[in-house]
Amino acid sequence: MIDVRRAKERGHANHGWLDTWHTFSFSSYYDPRFMGFRALRVINEDTVAPGQGFPPHGHREMEIISYVLEGGLAHKDSLGTGSVIRPGEVQRMSAGTGVRHSEYNASATAPVHFLQIWIEPARAGIAPGYEQKAFAEADTRGRLRLVASPDGADGSLTIQQDARLYATVLASGQSVTHQLKPGRHAWVQVTRGTLTVGGEILAQGDGAAISDESVVSIAGETDAEALVFDLA
Repeated sequence: MIDVRRAKERGHANHGWLDTWHTFSFSSYYDPRFMGFRALRVINEDTVAPGQGFPPHGHREMEIISYVLEGGLAHKDSLGTGSVIRPGEVQRMSAGTGVRHSEYNASATAPVHFLQIWIEPARAGIAPGYEQKAFAEADTRGRLRLVASPDGADGSLTIQQDARLYATVLASGQSVTHQLKPGRHAWVQVTRGTLTVGGEILAQGDGAAISDESVVSIAGETDAEALVFDLA
C-alpha cells in the first residue's frame, strides 16, 4: 500500500526570513491525520534567507537530522560543536536529556535550502551527541546509499532508533529497489526532480508512506534525488 503526501498539501508558513513546509504537524501547523509516520516525526523543508536563522533554542528526546540541498547551514550547540553543513554532508544531533543549538545561513548573499528531520529515539534519557559526515554524490548516484542507521553500518551516521535512512540520486530512466523485511515500513521523500515509486509519480516535496509491501521500487522520471526511510 502506498499513501502519497503531495507537496502542495503540506503545512506552509512564510516568515520572510524563513519559508517552511511541514510534511507532518509542527509548530502552529496541526493536522491529526499527519502526526508522523512510525518513528518519523518531522520532515520540514526550510529555506532561510541570507544571514538569517534559528537563534539558540533547546530540544530534548529527539534524533535530529539536517540534510542540506543548497547553500551552507552554520551549526553551533551547547556540546561545543561548531560546523557548516553543505550539500553532500549530513548532520545528526541527538537531543537526549537536553541540548541547545542554533542554525544559521552561513552565507550573507545566498539562501540555504535544507531538510530538518526528527526521528523519535528508541529510549529516553540518552546523553546528547553530535555527528556529521560527508557522502560523495558518486556513492548515491544510481544506488541507495545508507547515511544513517542504528549501528553506523557502512560508515553511516548512528541514530538511536531502529530506522535506516538512505539517499539516492537518479538520472532519468535509472532505478533502484529496496527490500523491506516483514513488518517493516518505508517513507520516500523527494528532494529534487520527479520520480516514480511503485507506479506513483512523485515530484519535489512529495512524500509516500509504504506499508505491507516487500519491495520499494524507485525510478527517475527526470534527474531526481530522494531520501528513503526504512522504519519498524
